[in-house]
Amino acid sequence: MFFSRQRIEIKTSGEIEAMRMAGLVVARALHEVSQAAAPGVTTAQLDECAAETIAEAGAKPSFLGYHGFPAHICTSINHEVVHGIPGSTELREGDVLSVDCGAIVDGWHGDAAITVEIGSVQPEIRRLSEVTQTALWAGLAAARPGGRLSDIGHAVQSHVEAAGDYGIVEDYVGHGIGSSMHMEPPVPNYGRPGRGPRLVAGMALAVEPMVTLGAATVRTLDDEWTVVTDDGSWAAHWEHTVAITEEGPWVLTALEDVRLP
Repeated sequence: MFFSRQRIEIKTSGEIEAMRMAGLVVARALHEVSQAAAPGVTTAQLDECAAETIAEAGAKPSFLGYHGFPAHICTSINHEVVHGIPGSTELREGDVLSVDCGAIVDGWHGDAAITVEIGSVQPEIRRLSEVTQTALWAGLAAARPGGRLSDIGHAVQSHVEAAGDYGIVEDYVGHGIGSSMHMEPPVPNYGRPGRGPRLVAGMALAVEPMVTLGAATVRTLDDEWTVVTDDGSWAAHWEHTVAITEEGPWVLTALEDVRLP
């Protein structure tokens, strides 16, 4: 991840509303990609699908050209954890595909990721994705005024560890988001509660657990982007952008209007 060296950005309510517009574009793009993902479809075709959805909304892609990244989405298959580059690879029955997408509307960013089952997957793979997704929601629920930043990672870690013997990737973390895609503060998916900056209304964070069936150690391939597990174990990745409001967490990258109590 790339972080700018600056203070944590606090948004006005109007700026949060603008981020919601970007979040909706991301949500729609991920929905369209999930519907198109099937055996025989290439990841480049999925990238084209996302590009069309983003363009039709009058938005701009966050990823294309970012530090040289060559596509609109990241597509990571099976043991690939994050930052996979779309290309000629065809999806196969039983694969698990993580798709990460970002979009910009009027200078404000949204960022989210989903894990998609391709056809019928093994039960342990389905369970891995479910655990990662529910851990994400545990972290989102902890993003409320008066808490501390580490409460989010502690909630994610506690959920994953209670679910079974999984690996939580520590080398890649969530991040602040708003007028840039990657901003302060980093948002780890682990840690003790009650530490770090106090959470206040106006903060926006991208929470994104990456969980593996084996060890949590990872490495980057020669393309200098694709991150894979060291031991070849499969991984899942789920992400949402969440705004901290006086009323509680508002998930900006969900298709529906999700405000957690």
